[in-house]
Amino acid sequence: MMAAGRAAELGAKIVLIEKNEILGKKLLITGKGRCNFTHYELDIRKFAEKFGRNGRFLYSALAVFGVPEVINFFASRGIKGKVEQGDRVFPENGDAQDILNMLLKYLTEGKVNILISSEVIGFTQEKEKIPQVLLRDRQISADKLIICSGGKAYPQTGSTGDGYQWAKQLGHTVVEPAPALNPVKTSEVWAKEVQGLSLKNVSLKLFQNGKKQDERFGEMLFTHFGVSGPIVMDMSKNIGALLKNGSLKLFLDLKPALDFKKLDQRIQRDFQEFRGRMFKNSLKVLLPLSMIPVIIKLSAINPEKKVDYISREERNKLVHLLKELELTPTELLGFKWSVVTSGGVSLKEVDPNTMGSKRMKNLFFAGEILDLDGPSGGYNLQECWSTGYLAGQSAVK
Repeated sequence: MMAAGRAAELGAKIVLIEKNEILGKKLLITGKGRCNFTHYELDIRKFAEKFGRNGRFLYSALAVFGVPEVINFFASRGIKGKVEQGDRVFPENGDAQDILNMLLKYLTEGKVNILISSEVIGFTQEKEKIPQVLLRDRQISADKLIICSGGKAYPQTGSTGDGYQWAKQLGHTVVEPAPALNPVKTSEVWAKEVQGLSLKNVSLKLFQNGKKQDERFGEMLFTHFGVSGPIVMDMSKNIGALLKNGSLKLFLDLKPALDFKKLDQRIQRDFQEFRGRMFKNSLKVLLPLSMIPVIIKLSAINPEKKVDYISREERNKLVHLLKELELTPTELLGFKWSVVTSGGVSLKEVDPNTMGSKRMKNLFFAGEILDLDGPSGGYNLQECWSTGYLAGQSAVK
């Protein structure tokens, strides 16, 4: 939509081909329907760093249409952004539907011809050009073509990886797609006992063969299959990759603001306050209620035992549980529940200054189809706006 709108704004005659029955099906579920449309990071280099080693590819696109330009773009069309926790930017008033309605208006203003329920089945090729797009019921001739078909995440919204096959047919290398920003299955039975519990300001560390591989701080969520939430989703790409090499361990620190010694002192103060009471009734200040039975069970301390008689060894075990609660990731939940796709069209074959293909003279790429994926919090939508805008602009020149 951004690519089509920008190209039309510059005077080109545009056809937007959509296989779904509506535009923006995936956009409507972003930010749980609220649409976290960008991340408030104005430093281009810092923003790009969040995309890992491939982030440098985004410099040009962000320079042309970066975070300030996106915020101004929406504000000038009636959708003012509001910076919320974690520098995530949402519409101040409104939601994903309002963002979609604004984009549809943008397309209407540019007289974009929208073909919905229209599936692309292939292309005609002549040397290094694509003269025609083939649909099931017609062929469309075009001077330029922009592929913005997304990845494989949330296939129920239409993202079934079609674009990867087209790219391969057109001579491009595709880095193997994998789920990113994905919930994680764990083997521990107790995780199901606390499903629905959301934790804030916790630390999560990932280890393999005794060596730390990743660490995140923030919010997470327990589910019926394991764990989810921002810090888990952001770590999931690494978990998926590392599981191919062997088993992993996650260590959850429920009290990262306190070191082991200070947490022990805190627990001693709590036990002093609850002296004469049973252990099972002494943790309500320290832990969420649903977490207490789990911690008691894992500590192997008799829940009926008076806190006055809990030994130093038992207390030490409790401290370690709260600081290093073990979870064993077994697999990612898969593309069906993945927010974005890792992998895609190789960036070596796309010009970062134009989004143009280095294989086909009249072909451009934008969005998730590229081998780019960032963390949660508006980064991936910003990448779509930036690359889409640049591709639309470059295609007209």
